[in-house]
Amino acid sequence: MDPFLHALETSSRLQADYSLVSTLLSLLLAFVLGQVIAWTYAWTHSGLSYSRSFTQSLVLMTIVVSLVMYVIGNSIITAFGLLGALAMIRFRNVLKDTRDTVFVFISLVVGLAVGSQRYTTAVAGTAVILLVVMYLNLTSFGTLGRYDGYLTLRLSTAGPGRRAPLSLMNRFCRAVKQISMRQSGEEEGAEVVYQIGLRDRERGGELLEQLRGLEGVTHVSLVLRNELSEV
Repeated sequence: MDPFLHALETSSRLQADYSLVSTLLSLLLAFVLGQVIAWTYAWTHSGLSYSRSFTQSLVLMTIVVSLVMYVIGNSIITAFGLLGALAMIRFRNVLKDTRDTVFVFISLVVGLAVGSQRYTTAVAGTAVILLVVMYLNLTSFGTLGRYDGYLTLRLSTAGPGRRAPLSLMNRFCRAVKQISMRQSGEEEGAEVVYQIGLRDRERGGELLEQLRGLEGVTHVSLVLRNELSEV
C-alpha cells in the first residue's frame, strides 16, 4: 500500500518517476480503470452491435496507451519514432455506434493520464465520466418514445377486423402505434405491425394469449427490446 501511496504523491511532481515499481503500479492502475470502463460499457450497452472483443479492447487499450507514455518518457525523438510506427498500422474496424467511439476516447484519455503519472486525475476523471454514463442510462436520457417492443398480428378476412384487437391492446398497453400493414390478398387477410408500450411488461404473455383467442387472428408475435439478441 505504501508504494502505491508514494506513486500517487509523485503524480503532483514535475519530475516523472520511471522506475520499475512505478511502471508496474501504473500498469496495474490502468488495468483496474480499464476494467471499470469496460464493465460500465457492457452494463449500459443496448442494441444489436455488442462485441465481446471490443469490450476487451477497452481494457487492453488503457494499458497499452499507459505503457506507450512510459516508452516515450521525455524523449521527443522516441515520440516521433513511435508515431511513425503507429502510422504504419491500419485499423479497418468501423465502429457502428458513436457511443463506442466515446468509450474508445475514454480509454485513451485515462491511459494517457496514468502513463503521464497523473493518477489522481485518472481516477477522478474515470469516476465522474462513468457516473455520468450510468445517469444517462438509468434515466434513458434522449429517448423520444416509451415503446417496449413490436407486436405483429395476422388477421383473416373472416374476423371482425382490427377493432377488436385494438380494444384488447389498449387494456394492456399505455401506448399503441401502427407502423406498417401488409395486405396479402382478399382471402389471406393482412399482417399489421404495432409499436407498443406495455403497462406491465410481465403481462406480455397474457396479452398474447387473449389475442390468440380472438376470432380472425391467425398469428400473434411479440418482440420486446430486452429480448433482442446481441451479436
